[in-house]
Amino acid sequence: MNWMTNGKKITIWTLVALGILTTVLAVVLLSRRKPVTLKGAVLRQDIDPNKQLPLGDVQITAINSLGSGHAQTDSMGFFSLTLPSGLRRRQPVLLQFRRKDYKPLDWDDFISDKIYVARMIPLRQETMAESHSDAAVSNPRIRYTVKATTEADIGSAVRTFDVVNTGNKPCQNQPPCAPGGKWKASVGALSLDAGEGNEFRNARVSCIAGPCPFTKIESETFSQDGRRLNVAARDWSDTTTFLVEAEVVHPMTSNLLRETYPVIFGRALNFSLPPAAEGPSIEAEIAGEAIVFPLGPDLLLRWADCHVALERDQSRNYRCELKAGYEFR
Repeated sequence: MNWMTNGKKITIWTLVALGILTTVLAVVLLSRRKPVTLKGAVLRQDIDPNKQLPLGDVQITAINSLGSGHAQTDSMGFFSLTLPSGLRRRQPVLLQFRRKDYKPLDWDDFISDKIYVARMIPLRQETMAESHSDAAVSNPRIRYTVKATTEADIGSAVRTFDVVNTGNKPCQNQPPCAPGGKWKASVGALSLDAGEGNEFRNARVSCIAGPCPFTKIESETFSQDGRRLNVAARDWSDTTTFLVEAEVVHPMTSNLLRETYPVIFGRALNFSLPPAAEGPSIEAEIAGEAIVFPLGPDLLLRWADCHVALERDQSRNYRCELKAGYEFR
């Protein structure tokens, strides 16, 4: 009987130990899970899809009984909100969206990996009566500059140099040698200077006298600023003569003014600029007066809130949304 009693005790303790081990493993696995991240976009509410503009600087809070997370949209309305540890998929969550000049939005949903798209209603709705009292923004166009390089032709450089050598002498492992190492060779070099602010173009090196078939151009390099040209040649027969020719130019950089026209959807003005664009500005008529508004690093305009997004190719996408009291005409 005792052995049966002891057997039951062992079984019970084994089950208890397995239960504890299972609980510990579950806790460890849960602690190692990657936190859940909610991703989505925030748009301006409008029945016209062309006027559902992305909203930047929207403050987003995700609230659950176990904790909360916070995020902010970028200039394209995108947000990525990482939830605190413990919040998992299929749990309820309250998403709160807050932005100046827009009605607060509270959204009850469930945690998942779907794309969350929220639409916020502006506090100031556009009406015909309001439009007639607003200051008109008309005929906008974008101005910017790009650097253009032109070259003034200075002339040409023409020089010769000799590589002195005696043919048919064994090299005997005393460099320089001919390709293959059989015959003794010589290396000659020449360096040319184009002058202050000038650069070489289209350099050519050629053998013009002597046993040219038994020569080789060793190198033909420019300095980093293009001002100096260095050439070297190898000769493993009798003395040869080389000719170096190149054009000399004077590069000049100037700023070219470019103009482009934006696309207007609703109360937003959209345009993009190439990577090389500098000093962008918006020229527009405000209440009938033509004014140029420089877009500095802070993108400050008295009549619009502007945002810029940098693309992979380094081009920039701008969006400027009108402030209260202005309208496009």
